[in-house]
Amino acid sequence: MSLRVLAAMSGGVDSAVAAARIAEMGHDVTGVHLALSSNPRSYRTGARGCCTIEDSRDARRAADVIGIPFYVWDMAERFHHDVVEDFVSEYAAGRTPNPCLRCNEKIKFEAVLDRALALGFDAVATGHHARLSPDGVLRRSVDAGKDQSYVLGVLTREQLSHAMFPLGDSTKAEVREEAARRGLTVADKPDSHDICFIADGNTRAFLADRLGAAPGPIVDESGEVLGEHEGAYGFTVGQRHGLGLTRPAPDGRPRYVLSIEPVSNTVTVGPREALRVTSITAARPVWNGPGEPPAEPFACTVQLRAHGEVYGCRAQLSGDTLHIALDTPATGVAAGQAAVLYDDDVVLASATITASS
Repeated sequence: MSLRVLAAMSGGVDSAVAAARIAEMGHDVTGVHLALSSNPRSYRTGARGCCTIEDSRDARRAADVIGIPFYVWDMAERFHHDVVEDFVSEYAAGRTPNPCLRCNEKIKFEAVLDRALALGFDAVATGHHARLSPDGVLRRSVDAGKDQSYVLGVLTREQLSHAMFPLGDSTKAEVREEAARRGLTVADKPDSHDICFIADGNTRAFLADRLGAAPGPIVDESGEVLGEHEGAYGFTVGQRHGLGLTRPAPDGRPRYVLSIEPVSNTVTVGPREALRVTSITAARPVWNGPGEPPAEPFACTVQLRAHGEVYGCRAQLSGDTLHIALDTPATGVAAGQAAVLYDDDVVLASATITASS
């Protein structure tokens, strides 16, 4: 059955090949590039596959090669409110957000999908490396190193029912080879790794420019003041470098950020072993696995950061809270990050970490 599909084209190789595959399947495909900044030059420059002027041009050229209509949608205001301002406010509250996850949730699969459905499209296709089973269940990509199911775990079943991820059965190397065969000029374009709206990659300076200087103490676990910082928002749990401490620990071992307290503006540091946690609480859970969530605790695995380690655990959904008991300790678990549950390669649920111990 032929579908009307809106292909989100970032200007990178993945989204270009995804659009080409969907068109080759016989679907009625329209390409769209999202303009995410009212002043694109204020975002990252260079051919990196997201948000720049070059990316818009690359996306248009790819659409021409594929032979599909192409449009640019202005999402700058929505992106600034739902992603950039959220990013700043989360850091100000002592949490560590994932802007790519928020962009997928609020922009690509809320704002864009809503508009696509209103315009009569059946689905939105993207170049994410993830798979969808015939029954609409989200699964990991066959390319473990490029798997993006973690940042898609926040999508609801309804959103997934209108999504297409054509690259999930291919490795990144295969995607690049296919792009070259198709004559797509983005075949060798570098992947995007940095936060697109921080032009120079300096997150601390970006936040300081928006939140201002807010000096406060850096203390050890006993409360002894070891130094001063210019803003607690410049730190994240598990951070080792950039603490600015001149006095070494008594045992000479490195110190890590253990916690960030925004009310008192205090950053607490200590040894790596103090980062270990076995219990995690997360809010606003989204169940997107097969069937209904079990009423009792169930065994599964959990991923706590993009491309991070996977831990065995027992999880339980209780109202608007997800409780996770890890089989082995994890380190550097930061509030604001996502906890995504898996059954083998199947995504079961996603929630935002609020506390750990």
